[in-house]
Amino acid sequence: MASDNFVDYVKIHGTSGNGGGGSTHYRREKYIPMGGPDGGDGGRGGHVILRGNTQLWTLLHLKFQKHVKAGHGAHGSGNMKTGSQGTDKYIEVPIGTIARDAETNEFLFEISSDGEEKILVQGGRGGMGNNHFKSSINRSPSYSQPGEEGREGWKILELKVLADVGLVGFPNAGKSTLLSVLSDAKPEIGNYAFTTLRPNLGIVKYRDFRSFVMADIPGIIEGASEGKGIGLRFLRHIERNSLLLFMISADSDDINKEYEILLNELKQYNPELLHKDRILAITKSDMLDDILKQQIEVDLPKIPYLFISSLAQQGLNELKDLIWKELNP
Repeated sequence: MASDNFVDYVKIHGTSGNGGGGSTHYRREKYIPMGGPDGGDGGRGGHVILRGNTQLWTLLHLKFQKHVKAGHGAHGSGNMKTGSQGTDKYIEVPIGTIARDAETNEFLFEISSDGEEKILVQGGRGGMGNNHFKSSINRSPSYSQPGEEGREGWKILELKVLADVGLVGFPNAGKSTLLSVLSDAKPEIGNYAFTTLRPNLGIVKYRDFRSFVMADIPGIIEGASEGKGIGLRFLRHIERNSLLLFMISADSDDINKEYEILLNELKQYNPELLHKDRILAITKSDMLDDILKQQIEVDLPKIPYLFISSLAQQGLNELKDLIWKELNP
């Protein structure tokens, strides 16, 4: 995945169409000069609709499309003819796109399947023609209902990456390096915090032509769930991962404490994330001998773990075996 082409956040302004006005009309024919009301209803205004598309993996195509407008409904006419509805405006989005109101940040909905359609901005209702208002008291109403105005507003679209395995760890934990070694992905790698500024996806080949998808999520820092650093923006990507692979460097002062901090950030963001299966990889372990590994093992979290080194190619096949076992119990 080319990182420059990956866009997971856009803000667009949607405007739905006005509903058409109802008709005030009376039946007038050669032999029926004083017929009753026969005004038709106005057509509804067009909706702005999101539609899921499995062929898309980014919101890049919406990056410069700031305004989206649907068509207006037509007015009703005589002989009970309803006006045509306004043209709906469809926005194709990847699976995993969520919509929020830009002003209130209220969650609206998520697109979770191919072809799924949900209304982002609803069109105005068409007005009723005068035929609806006749009664025993008023047989010839001279009024009809105007169409409802369309709606408009800024909406936020966010993409949650779908992957089998999500890499969780502080900056410089070795997530990008592992992804580059296990897959064909080419993430940016550097010896400084926040080298990864966007998620990277890689397909990891496994035995017998099998494979799984791994996502390198930008590094989390303590307080990410409260908006610190860049972690909050990317925590949503972890929601769609089947398995969480925690990565902590072997030179950490306290591996268990780092794990608890990471786990707490996930909990603060979304407690349901704690229900996902978790495994732990102690990275950069080529610097450890067997005695140091035994000392470290004493205080490790009670989850499956492995000592690995991406650069030295140590423990990587065992890691893939463990991942596959957890994904396919």
